[in-house]
Amino acid sequence: MTQPTDIRRVRAPQPRLLDLFSCAGGAAVGYARAGFAVDGCDIAHRPNYPFPYHRGDALAHLAALIASGEIRRYAFIHASPPCQDKCALTVGTNQSQGWGGTHVDLVAPTRDLLDKTGLPYVIEQPNGRAEIRKDLTLCGEMFGLDVIRHRNFELGGWTTDQPAHLRHRGRVRGWRHGRFYDGPYVAAYGNGGGKPTTPELQTAMGIDWTDVREELTEAIPPAYSEFIGRAHLAASATREVAA
Repeated sequence: MTQPTDIRRVRAPQPRLLDLFSCAGGAAVGYARAGFAVDGCDIAHRPNYPFPYHRGDALAHLAALIASGEIRRYAFIHASPPCQDKCALTVGTNQSQGWGGTHVDLVAPTRDLLDKTGLPYVIEQPNGRAEIRKDLTLCGEMFGLDVIRHRNFELGGWTTDQPAHLRHRGRVRGWRHGRFYDGPYVAAYGNGGGKPTTPELQTAMGIDWTDVREELTEAIPPAYSEFIGRAHLAASATREVAA
């Protein structure tokens, strides 16, 4: 009796994603869960980053990839340029009190280089005055998280639908102007004032690979980028079918 021939199944290679200003990898882990192979880039030493990464200036690295043609290895780019210049905290409380230092706004030069790649991309920023299109706004309540952490995303070269912004279940826990408020959410920034412990913050954000508080407070929850990654892959598949 003839035996059936073994069929060797070969998986298609994962699309590769470039994660600029990658910090400790909050966005990266979400994209990996969505199906991307991720390479990061951050100017700081990030031993907790869970994927390969280049240590150096993100814009210089991107410019070098464009000049060499190596950018063609990538299918998608995520960029989270420093937000301290125009975030709500800087232009609100800190500015009114004269706190904080001088920060550089890197959104515009980041966008200029991203447009030169010809690749679809995302620019992420918190609420504030950063000059990006708010093509997509995500909130922790959309994913059942114990942080609100609104984040805005400009989508370059692709689109997706905005999910419904669910009503918040209550307040962020902590002290406000001398009064303590309880609530279902923790504050994912700063220290003191009833801020969560590091383990509480890890649980609320869905991040377990770093316990460095600064990295946790700078990260976006992986649930956000997993949503974006899956949306982009679905949009790409739809375009391929239509073609």
